[in-house]
Amino acid sequence: MHSSSRSSRERRSQRSIRQMIESLRNHTVNTLTELRRIERIATTCESEEELQAFQQPLVSAWDYYVTSNQLLLEMRGLTRNYPFSSALIEEARILVSEDLNSSRSWNMAWLCLSKIRDAGLVLSVAQSEAQKPEMWGGRHPSPQEADQLTQCFVYEWSQAVDTMLRHWRTAPVWY
Repeated sequence: MHSSSRSSRERRSQRSIRQMIESLRNHTVNTLTELRRIERIATTCESEEELQAFQQPLVSAWDYYVTSNQLLLEMRGLTRNYPFSSALIEEARILVSEDLNSSRSWNMAWLCLSKIRDAGLVLSVAQSEAQKPEMWGGRHPSPQEADQLTQCFVYEWSQAVDTMLRHWRTAPVWY
């Protein structure tokens, strides 16, 4: 009796894992919260086979999360006063693709957010954005105006990056 109960639990667990992997492959899961939930389950798999089964679908799902602009949408949800710039994510993606150490992680969102923080992208993109005439109704801002807007961007965007990075207590990297 005890072994049939364990075997029933194992079948349910395997079915659940197959469903999660399928949802990753089909991109039916595409929010940070849901992807992190599945990522946590994947990283605690006891069998090497299950862990291997999650690897490529996780890589693909996190890449899709970034390239489908879902990361940008969630970042903009955190930066209502000064909407997060898509240029930050694009710059980070370029730097991640050039970084040989990026192959240590399956998680493109974490890699991009870490690169934004660690490479100081917030300040450089904020300065560039704050000087654009379209930010000022078509006119060129004074240096003081551009500096003030830069500081607003830096504050709000940095807070958003830090908030998102708090979803990972440890770096999602291959060991």
